[in-house]
Amino acid sequence: MSAPLRILVTKRVFPEAVEFLRRQGFEVDYNGTDRVLDREELIRRARGCAAVVSQLTDRLSAEVIAELEGARIIANVAVGYDNIDVAAATARSIAVTNTPGVLTETTADFAFALLMAAARRVVEAHAFVHSGRWSTWIIDLLAGQDIHGATLGIFGLGRIGAAVARRGRGFGMRILYCDGRAAPPELERELDARRVSREELLRESDFVSLHVPLTPATRHLIGAAELAMMKPTAILINTARGPVVDEAALAEALEKRTIWAAGLDVFEQEPEVHAKLLELPNVVLAPHIASASFATRRRMSMMAAENAAAALGGQRPPNLLNPEVWR
Repeated sequence: MSAPLRILVTKRVFPEAVEFLRRQGFEVDYNGTDRVLDREELIRRARGCAAVVSQLTDRLSAEVIAELEGARIIANVAVGYDNIDVAAATARSIAVTNTPGVLTETTADFAFALLMAAARRVVEAHAFVHSGRWSTWIIDLLAGQDIHGATLGIFGLGRIGAAVARRGRGFGMRILYCDGRAAPPELERELDARRVSREELLRESDFVSLHVPLTPATRHLIGAAELAMMKPTAILINTARGPVVDEAALAEALEKRTIWAAGLDVFEQEPEVHAKLLELPNVVLAPHIASASFATRRRMSMMAAENAAAALGGQRPPNLLNPEVWR
């Protein structure tokens, strides 16, 4: 009898996923902690494994991938996969998968939560009440920006961008979007969305929400020049990837009130945050939790496990990012 195939699960996931893999007959090397494996340990533990169930904190560079002897699949527990050199994996005939779809609505909920919190100064208000400084009703106390009827500009009208736009429509918002390709006509009609240039979106929008993958083309998509195009009352929301925004330029724009506020779930050097952002009152900060509902993170864990099991069972994994490896 041949030995069971081994799978490395690099970091703690919901336990159902590990139990599923073991029930399928795999030997699971499970790092059941929140500690990120350093490069050397990741290579050592992954060597000889047929699958790696990874997370966005695992940096699977070309150099690391070159050491993954015997690997058939890298199953990422995320919709984004900028932590993996997919081209290097493809060159070694290693399948790469992600977990799309399941987190769309949960992430859109949180993007809109950041939008509302920044617009209506919810975090500031919470701190104000707790400070004991609230003594009476004042006509402009913590006055914010209206959401209903405002213009919502969306960079990237994919699954999540469209879901955010639907929430905006519920508030009677006007929808603009900027994307490398036009959305299907039926989606544009549903959302009453108009495709515009980057410059028009930045100039016209009261809220700008980012929903693009991190690629060389989108790195610092929003920098000093783009922030200067925005309205002084505008609010920037980022639940995509941190490096899509030039964090230093954003901190300066917020400090100088070039724009009014921001809501950020992601950062350029996570978990580090630009020091100035930590001091500013007009930015709402969250620790990369847009998809963090119990149901969604549980399903993401299971989806990654199912992708790995499918590939090792000889079936095309459902969420394959490099189909050229599967013939």
